[in-house]
Amino acid sequence: MPEIYLDNASTTQTDKLVVDEMKQYFTEEYGNPSSTHTKGVKAKEALENARKKVASILVCLPEEIIFTAGGTESINLAIQGTARVNKNKGKHIITTKIEHPAVLKTCEYLEKNEGFSITYLDVDLQGLVNTKQLSEAIKKETTLITIQYANNEIGTIQQITDIGRIARQHNILFHTDACQAAGYLDINVNNIDVDLMTLNGSKIYGPKGTGILYARKGTSITPLIFGGGQEHGLRSGTENVPSIVGFAKALEIATAEKEKETQKQTKLRDKLLSHIKQIIPDAQLNGHPTKRLPNNLSITIPQIDAETIVTMLNEHEIFTSTGSACTSHSIQPSHVLTALGQKPEQANSTLRITIGKHTTEEHINKLSSLLSSIVKRLKNTKPNQLEEEK
Repeated sequence: MPEIYLDNASTTQTDKLVVDEMKQYFTEEYGNPSSTHTKGVKAKEALENARKKVASILVCLPEEIIFTAGGTESINLAIQGTARVNKNKGKHIITTKIEHPAVLKTCEYLEKNEGFSITYLDVDLQGLVNTKQLSEAIKKETTLITIQYANNEIGTIQQITDIGRIARQHNILFHTDACQAAGYLDINVNNIDVDLMTLNGSKIYGPKGTGILYARKGTSITPLIFGGGQEHGLRSGTENVPSIVGFAKALEIATAEKEKETQKQTKLRDKLLSHIKQIIPDAQLNGHPTKRLPNNLSITIPQIDAETIVTMLNEHEIFTSTGSACTSHSIQPSHVLTALGQKPEQANSTLRITIGKHTTEEHINKLSSLLSSIVKRLKNTKPNQLEEEK
């Protein structure tokens, strides 16, 4: 059997239709969008058509779309850019303990180096924010709330419209990291009531190194990158036209396939969970049982090292993970799982499986069968025996 890729939360395979859309902007229409000759004009047209396409999907104005080099840059621009421009109004930001490192590290930087105060909200055992606690955390100095739409490790979906409503009532900017949400959840910015929203191309079968920041008209932002004034002066540098075109195409496809893929992937996810519960009765599902992404399973298998499972599955060309790819080099247990109340040994026994649009029932059956034999073997093998086998 060919390889089975089940790590779609970290990145996705670029869609062939997206690659086809991008090709001409590498070799034919390769002009700089800022140039006034024909090549530049054609590149500018492609850039602005991509912006219009993204805006139509988000139901916003084209000028509210800022193209960036990915989710991390967009998050930094949203948080640092609004924090600094509004620092005279107040220097308090509210976020949660289970955000992506791009959010947490940015907030940590502002806290340590620029005198900002950050409130890190707790979540319940299923990863949900308590909206009452959010309201109680708001101060006169609060200028930004940044809370992830859907979590990349455990798949829990937040009550995003309620959070947006609270922010609006208090006249506070609301940013959401929606990188995992596109293609599955509503990203109409008016429906979810956000001022700022981050999307990432590599999570929606688009090219890596691409993303957007939606910034509602009238939202003041200080740029992070200075230069020629591209992207409304908020992100200087020659635009990556091929990747921007690819991002727009990927978002268009993901939106068109949303209903079909949500239904299909939910069915496969639930089938896999049922299999795992049968073969590993003490396995524990992390995150909310129903308010979760269709493609996400985070499973704790007591007394089994998840990294060992990942390695053994990898030998059979089945690719999974233990959590966020952005924290995979850390020796610390997952901050998301510990925020849910897990002990370090539980967090280190957690496997993340994220299916995608290329996943089939055959893939699920193969993984279930192999996982069963691996877990049985590990439970019957002493740690020093595994070391000797290596």
